[in-house]
Amino acid sequence: MLEVLIEPLQYGFMQRSLVIAILVGLLCAVVGSYLMVQRLALLGDAISHSVLPGLAIAFMVGANIFVGAFIAGVLSTMAIAWIRTRSPIKEDAAMGIVFSAFFALGITLITLIQKDNKIDLNHFLFGNILGVTIQEVRDTAIIAAIVLIIVVLLYKELLFYTFDPLGAQAVGLPTNLLNFGLMLLIALTIVASMKAVGVILVLSLLITPGATAYLLVKRLHNVMILGAVIGIISSISGMYLSYFFNLPSGPAIVLVVSGLFVIALLFSPSYGIFTNKKSDSGQLLPVLQELKQLMRSR
Repeated sequence: MLEVLIEPLQYGFMQRSLVIAILVGLLCAVVGSYLMVQRLALLGDAISHSVLPGLAIAFMVGANIFVGAFIAGVLSTMAIAWIRTRSPIKEDAAMGIVFSAFFALGITLITLIQKDNKIDLNHFLFGNILGVTIQEVRDTAIIAAIVLIIVVLLYKELLFYTFDPLGAQAVGLPTNLLNFGLMLLIALTIVASMKAVGVILVLSLLITPGATAYLLVKRLHNVMILGAVIGIISSISGMYLSYFFNLPSGPAIVLVVSGLFVIALLFSPSYGIFTNKKSDSGQLLPVLQELKQLMRSR
């Protein structure tokens, strides 16, 4: 068994993939915990889709795709905030409008690039952790270090703002800056995760490890720590599945982390469907009663 685990690591691309898997699993779980607690999963989805035109334009002009993707993510965040504050459109509708427009633009630009250059850019959509380069490992490590340092330095302020935005504003915290800073952290995390799971699947790695940990522990710092462990294990496991079974790396990672979530959902000591049948029956009984009433009324 040990030989099976060690054998792929003799290759340079697997060593680079392992580093990326650890960084991305850690980063997504930490930042995604804030998204999950604030119920802003759609925002993560919006930003992840919105980075696509930025990386396409950066590729066209020969710039760093990480920079292009980050700029596009920031612009999408500003566009969502502008629509929300300057119109009666609610935030969730603004997210849907912005991310669909940015995503459509990105797909169009990628299609044009592929026609002219005869290259495959689909790994931006679905990820290819086994194809990372030394430069991409370096860029991801820099982004991860920046994000984690900011989270550590502003942990108390972000914690207060996450659970009680009105209270944070009342005590004088710069809530608008904290909100925009959190959006920047999300954008940076998505940019760092592009190569591993792609812009389409990155939302799963942002939300699912934290959601899985939330079923098992209660405090935010514990959710972050356990979520990071789950994210790292899922990324590494998906990487090995991709290597041994010739599977696409991004979907393999997402399937592993989703499987761990299902296990926690079924067997969590506090919320598990099989281990906490009292709450389960309490939820299902009213539904069955209403179904019986509907059938009798007909």
